Amino acid sequence: MRIAVVSPFIDKRHGTERRVAELISRLADHYEFHLYSMRVEDIDLSRLVWHRIPRFPGPYLLTYLWWFIANHFWRRLDRSRGIVPDLVYSPGINCLDADAVTVHILFGSFRESLQNALQLSQNSILNWPRIIHRRFFYRLIATLEPYVYGRADMCIAAVSNQMAADLRRFYRRSGEVPVIYNGLDLECFSPQRRARLRVASRHALSIQDDDFVLLLIGNDWRNKGLNCLLSAMAQVTDPRLRALIVGGDNPAPFRHLITELRLEGRIQFCAPRADVEQYYAAADAYGGPSLDDAFAQPPAEAMACGLPVITSRRNGGSEIITHGRDGLILEDPTDSRGLADMIRDLIDDASLRNRLGAAAAETARRYTWERNVAQMRDFFEEAARQSSRR
Repeated sequence: MRIAVVSPFIDKRHGTERRVAELISRLADHYEFHLYSMRVEDIDLSRLVWHRIPRFPGPYLLTYLWWFIANHFWRRLDRSRGIVPDLVYSPGINCLDADAVTVHILFGSFRESLQNALQLSQNSILNWPRIIHRRFFYRLIATLEPYVYGRADMCIAAVSNQMAADLRRFYRRSGEVPVIYNGLDLECFSPQRRARLRVASRHALSIQDDDFVLLLIGNDWRNKGLNCLLSAMAQVTDPRLRALIVGGDNPAPFRHLITELRLEGRIQFCAPRADVEQYYAAADAYGGPSLDDAFAQPPAEAMACGLPVITSRRNGGSEIITHGRDGLILEDPTDSRGLADMIRDLIDDASLRNRLGAAAAETARRYTWERNVAQMRDFFEEAARQSSRR
């Protein structure tokens, strides 16, 4: 079966894009994949066909608009040359004619959860261009969503039950929405590998032996709950506590809050890297009080590494966690006091850390990429059957 995969870029350094990279790498022997992307990295292109679409320079909103129009044109041109896919697959809103879509974020719901973060205030004048840009981009995607997710003839899968429920609520999906949880690379993310890398990773990041390090990974730090995390750290007041904040976001908007909370020197912003396991190795716990996440990958990877994890109920990934047994779940992602209590408990109680970390690694072993790929293969086959009937 020939499958056209439509995604702006594919690599193993970002959540949704990593899932696509893992999926097509593992199924390349079963299907003929044609990738319509502006950038493809971290996968073996000798087993795939990449139809490279030039990138339009400028703000991402303009890049996305160009991409959205261009991929339709490129695929139509290829059809005229005889390159006709049996199935068009899109991870999210990338085209209007997909046969199968996996939903990793719903912007109709996402915009609701971020209303306060997207307000313009006197304290954030320097960040106004970024906020305005995001408001326009989120509105654009939310406008396109009904034309894609509202189609009754399209096969849709969600990455969590929370996302499936949101799809039914916003777009009245009457049929069953299959839930396919993300997979984990258990060779890369494991307690044993974390232990081997720990000393060198902490040394490279100038972390002292007695420092207690919280890790947060993501590309939209407001949505990942960074404001709540910083407020909680200020309430803990333990001088050993510090945080590693990893992602491609701009740290400037958070500098004022860091200064106000007297956390200077305790917050370290780090760039994304392909070997992200180095950051898990340097950490003592993961803290991600997400405002809205369909299924955040980093908390699950941290669990696989044997780290105690704190996440919020608004992260669909919390569905694989039992509070108090293999992780800690913050019911309200803005409850900095409750988060501070959880952090304090982890710092003060080594046995709690060890128990949660060991149980987390055991839970994570159920969610392999092999399981994910088997479910996605069934999803593709069903979508192809429905597409052929149409």
